[in-house]
Amino acid sequence: MIDLNNRLAERREIIDRELDRLLSPSDSPAATVEQAMHYAVMGGGKRLRPILVLESCLACGGDYSAALAPAAAIEMIHTYSLVHDDLPAMDDDDLRRGRATTHKMFGEAMAILAGDGLLTLAFRILASEPAGDAFAAARCRAVTLVSESAGVTGMVGGQVADLEAEGKPLRQDRLEWIHRHKTGALLRASVELGAILAGAGDNDLEVLRRYCDALGLSFQISDDVLDCTATAAVLGKTPGKDQQAGKTTYPALLGLEGARAEAERQAGAAEEALEALPGDTTVLAGLARYTLTRTS
Repeated sequence: MIDLNNRLAERREIIDRELDRLLSPSDSPAATVEQAMHYAVMGGGKRLRPILVLESCLACGGDYSAALAPAAAIEMIHTYSLVHDDLPAMDDDDLRRGRATTHKMFGEAMAILAGDGLLTLAFRILASEPAGDAFAAARCRAVTLVSESAGVTGMVGGQVADLEAEGKPLRQDRLEWIHRHKTGALLRASVELGAILAGAGDNDLEVLRRYCDALGLSFQISDDVLDCTATAAVLGKTPGKDQQAGKTTYPALLGLEGARAEAERQAGAAEEALEALPGDTTVLAGLARYTLTRTS
């Protein structure tokens, strides 16, 4: 039986090495924005999305080394969204991953450009890695999948709905829609990407979609709970921002205990979905439990 914490630590180390390689600043005239990109990405983080890419690839019988650069690209897209989300025009936050946000370190203009740079670099990687004719079709599918998940039909659309919902009461189904798009879309793309790179069939992809739909909700509900209960020192970002912005959250709708129970239910659904996969899903199942026990 694996030690989940050790496995996650090993995966983070591998992913961080790849990110550092891909984002090493040059001495070109664009060095400042490259430094901002490197700062934004290399400031820690759970690396949940790239870990999902690697582990879903393994669960579908693939070689995770083929998925490593695309996994790093997913983390770049996630980080770009955080850099822009922290800007004064959005959530206006000074703290991310336990240190100053990118715009506080480099200025707003450079933070915007750093986010733009991360997003476009990510798609260059997805379009070219893993290299070779054998992966040509998978690369095309990857670009389509991630662009849909990161754009207006996914993460960006969820962010729009979240901004427009500030100060307004929401029903649970509307809140769930926001979370499935704002947070869940990129999580789901991470799982599907790993499966595509492993050459998974439609049945396995559908199983992983069900898994990640539940995982994404469990993760976001737990995030809402932590925003109410954790300190900045533990959380690594400013707590209580959702309440200050007048956002509807799961604790606001269901109460803290009700929200925790719903997160537990979703994590159980994620684990149950994995039973239909033939490969080793130990880590994927462990990540479903991790959404309930994480502290940041």
